[in-house]
Amino acid sequence: MKELTILSGKGGAGKTSVAASIASVAQNAVLCDDDVDAADLHLIFKPEVKEVHRFEGGQVAVIDEEKCTNCGICWSYCRFDAIHTKAGSGFYINAYQCEGCRLCERVCPSKAIHSYRNNNNYWFVSDSRFGPFVHAKMGAGEDNSGKLVATVRQKAREIATETNAEFIINDGPPGIGCPAISSISGVDAVLLVVEPTRSGLHDAQRLVSLTNSFNVPVYGFINKYDINLQVSETIEAFLNKNHIPLLGRWNFDVNIVKAMLEKMSVVEFAPEGETAREVKKVWEQLKSLMLTD
Repeated sequence: MKELTILSGKGGAGKTSVAASIASVAQNAVLCDDDVDAADLHLIFKPEVKEVHRFEGGQVAVIDEEKCTNCGICWSYCRFDAIHTKAGSGFYINAYQCEGCRLCERVCPSKAIHSYRNNNNYWFVSDSRFGPFVHAKMGAGEDNSGKLVATVRQKAREIATETNAEFIINDGPPGIGCPAISSISGVDAVLLVVEPTRSGLHDAQRLVSLTNSFNVPVYGFINKYDINLQVSETIEAFLNKNHIPLLGRWNFDVNIVKAMLEKMSVVEFAPEGETAREVKKVWEQLKSLMLTD
């Protein structure tokens, strides 16, 4: 079993479009959406949910008004500006601003503050037309997304073992934060999707630095290659300098947009098009590289 994570240094680079297209041509694979903060692969896959599981998020503090003496010590210690005064008198904690550090709970002399874990997060095991699919949904402002990524990836591995799947394909989160780190750990390869913009190149450079620290093979893919040929050439030079093979490139293709509107991958929507042919070529290269390692 080999595991691939598809990443981009920034949002909007086309990572999910690439992931959905690769899922369309891969066979005997388990699919996993690691972008738990803003999952969207299910919009294309239209999965049939088989299992629903709760996931505990971070700690959130609340004030017991009956015990609170309005001393204001908690307010003076909070460094996240999560504690506010009520109209008239008293204090309350804004759950969206609370970071769950529990300092207010420890300093309150009247023991009027306690913390609880949010249960506003879920992860799912589903069937899709491309194979088993594990995905998640986090509530607004929730934390522990890195831990949730680890949870869905572990379930994907279990399913792959049970079904003798040859591959796990992860649609990773954007950026270089905790969810991205959790989606890189232990994989066999990373496909880096880059768009030809200055910000796209900058964030890809940061992501390469991160993946290098995990000693994971990285391969490049440039999306919308022809919208800025100068920057695309700069990206190619960067990949070449860092010994990152460029496996493929997409030119801007309106069929990708049309496919998303139809909740399809571009391979399904325009199977004979240049973009679909490029995806098939990239996947054959990835398979060969991963199975050779």
